[in-house]
Amino acid sequence: MHATTNTTEIFLIAMGIILTVPYLIWRVCRTDYYAPLVVVQIIAGILLGPGILGKLFPDYYAYVFSPAVIAPLNGIAWWAVMLFVCIAGVELDLKRVWTHRGESLTSAGFALGTPLVLGGVAAFGMLAFPGWIGPKAQSWQFVVGIGMACAVTALPILILLMEKLEILRAPLGQRLLRYASLDDIAIWGVLAMILMDWTRVGKQVGFLIAFALVTVLFRKLMRALQERDRWYVALIWLVAIAWGADWSGLHFMVGAFLAGAVMDGEWFDQESMDQFRRYVLLAFMPVFFLSTGLRTKWDVGGAAVFIAAGVLLVASIGGKLLGIRIAGKLLGWSRNETSIIGWLLQTKALIMIIFVNVLLDKQLITNETFTALLLMAVASTMLTIPMVAPKLARDPQLSSKAA
Repeated sequence: MHATTNTTEIFLIAMGIILTVPYLIWRVCRTDYYAPLVVVQIIAGILLGPGILGKLFPDYYAYVFSPAVIAPLNGIAWWAVMLFVCIAGVELDLKRVWTHRGESLTSAGFALGTPLVLGGVAAFGMLAFPGWIGPKAQSWQFVVGIGMACAVTALPILILLMEKLEILRAPLGQRLLRYASLDDIAIWGVLAMILMDWTRVGKQVGFLIAFALVTVLFRKLMRALQERDRWYVALIWLVAIAWGADWSGLHFMVGAFLAGAVMDGEWFDQESMDQFRRYVLLAFMPVFFLSTGLRTKWDVGGAAVFIAAGVLLVASIGGKLLGIRIAGKLLGWSRNETSIIGWLLQTKALIMIIFVNVLLDKQLITNETFTALLLMAVASTMLTIPMVAPKLARDPQLSSKAA
């Protein structure tokens, strides 16, 4: 078989595994209540990585996921995550945030700040042990990076979960989108700060100035175009800004978010945008999940990785619930409403995984830290619907409450 199978055929075998394994687990085991397909795909990526499949069947793992196959898979993964992050940027509705700025800033501020502090404390404790901080990281970058990973709210996954709970278009869902939108901006702003390279700060500042100037022309062009042309021009824009950000040292993910954030959602039909996001999740993102799984390692010891993941999970969920409880008291929310908002905003999954992929790319964290954070993201997302659905059932009027 090895002698007669070429690289293209092995690549297709790998794609078949990537698409088939999570789908079968999701359908046969009926995991949708606890783990939507996107979460199962993340878990499957971990199972197919070197820490699990590579340990159990090293020969088969080396044969299927050889460097010649991983290279094109990485290319698909990069493009998939650029599209996904760009969509997240487009879906920000800053006009609505501004209309409700007092409530939004209070809620988002406490929802972000409290878990960031607790996650930073956990990261500071991790510094006392070898094997967690990356070789190119300064202590402050590691602490702030881990803290922000604990504070992240995954806006695209939040949208998917609220669709499942049938509250996305309800006033409660729109409020949650406002809070998560502000957190999303903070996430990418903090990432840009962490990645600031003072040896290349001139290039980075130059890129940001050029981006601001070109954005004015881009927005005028997009308003003049028909929608069918806007889609194509938006993709060209995405590539150009991602390249510029990466060239300056900020990372192409920061560029992808910036490219989407300066586009107005109203330029595109909402149903078409929803379908596009689903198609990206269906056809491209499974490859990103596999490439994420290939980065998982347990070299500092499986028990240590799980302990670290548990500590980070407590800091993440506990910090988010505590922050929202403080905001709820200030804004006069009921206990049930506060709890629902807190549990939905603690959802991690994709955006956090993308965020920590960047930290790993820049060698600010190790593969073991990445694995612990990945486990934390999966656990936090799996807890969301089981915790929220019963609370919504007890208060069916909540989702129709005025925003």
